[in-house]
Amino acid sequence: MEQVLAKLGAPALRADESGLRAIYAAWCRCVPFDNVRKLIHVRSGNASVLPGDDPDDFFAAWLAHGAGGTCWAGNGALHALLEALGFEASRGIATMLAAPNVPPNHGTVRVTLPSGPFLVDASILHGEPLPLADQATAIDHPTYGVRCTPEGDRWRIRWRPLHMPDGMDCRIERFGAGADEFRALHEATRGWSPFNFQLSARLVRGDEVVGIGFGARGEIRADGRMESGRLDARERTRYLVDVLGMSEAIAAKLPEDVPTPPPPGSRSAA
Repeated sequence: MEQVLAKLGAPALRADESGLRAIYAAWCRCVPFDNVRKLIHVRSGNASVLPGDDPDDFFAAWLAHGAGGTCWAGNGALHALLEALGFEASRGIATMLAAPNVPPNHGTVRVTLPSGPFLVDASILHGEPLPLADQATAIDHPTYGVRCTPEGDRWRIRWRPLHMPDGMDCRIERFGAGADEFRALHEATRGWSPFNFQLSARLVRGDEVVGIGFGARGEIRADGRMESGRLDARERTRYLVDVLGMSEAIAAKLPEDVPTPPPPGSRSAA
């Protein structure tokens, strides 16, 4: 805990709204959403538990190499950290609406405070806790800003992935998932996931969002402009190390990107 908080630059905070703002802002600046360890793992055929599934494993790798994880690993670790700090945190199940009628495919985290419930997502990285209310709310920022619209007992979050400059919706389905459910949904991605084939990463840097969206460099500038470009293998390694702060050792293990096949059982796959 001391090492994690020191690296986050948040050595002392209280389990209140100001403390939540501080710890989540630090997370968004320091802990990337990325599939680096997962790519290394699944592409090598490693049959052991997926990397980052256990919060201790997630934080050990982040401390050593600066790598984060995909949604189930990252949000599981964020939930564990918040609970250890004394916050009332709950794991959530959501759906990234990349296509119509997709099943729930995303993990997230809610923190409940006397002032109400807040979303803190380790993948979207929206910079500030997002109020979950019975009316529309928003984080007003040109790069990591999001909009939240209630839909009955669910919420719809509009955000900007680096590979989709026009935005994507994430629908929050429910809260109260256990560690076993997160683990099972994580394991279900072993055979096919959009994050099993091409590199993706996202991190807040000052007033910008930087990273890689399915193999291509993507950056949202402070004025909201999206910039993108292809990266060759050497440029990709340097980007991971120099921009995202990962170790040379883990960047060197990353396999080359391969085209993402259609999901098994889909019409395209048939």
